[in-house]
Amino acid sequence: MKAVQIIQGRGVPLKRSDVDTDQIIPAEWLKRVERTGFEKGLFSTWRDDRNFVLNDERYVGASILVAGPSFGVGSSREHAVWAIQQGGFDAVIAPSFSDIFRNNCTKNGLVPVVVPEPVVQAIWAAIEADHTVEITIDMTRLTVEVPAAGITASFPMDPQTQHRFLEGLDDIGITLSHAGAIDAYEASRPAWLP
Repeated sequence: MKAVQIIQGRGVPLKRSDVDTDQIIPAEWLKRVERTGFEKGLFSTWRDDRNFVLNDERYVGASILVAGPSFGVGSSREHAVWAIQQGGFDAVIAPSFSDIFRNNCTKNGLVPVVVPEPVVQAIWAAIEADHTVEITIDMTRLTVEVPAAGITASFPMDPQTQHRFLEGLDDIGITLSHAGAIDAYEASRPAWLP
């Protein structure tokens, strides 16, 4: 997992609530044995509608998805996080996330930013007024800003998860950070134990 201190980029206003993981990545994509190529399935059912926001050329290259409440509800599938990341997004801003989806985000390096719904609506308005407007997410200060629109908001994140992002630690990296203690334990334990 790569370390994340600052995310800066353009946003996509996904003005939908209760977006479930099957809408993010339909079930037929779960048969893949590799962990790549999921960007083609990202919101694939909705992409059939030429008016769907991700079909709008103005948002090509945007790296922050700005969604409505209850994002990532439904079945637990890391594939949804992988699809969003492989679709070019580094963060999702929303008023709320499913607990399982949020946990999958934090373990895979996709930043879930929770801000009140009026802040999301203000960011949507700023993006719609100027699709090139820059959004900055600061993982040290735990803030999201849209300077051109005068938007600044803090977001909650527990210290362990914040540390995970700042240091780029997945579960294996966290375990390896305790290598000295593990080695000391192994050296002191009786040899006859399995």
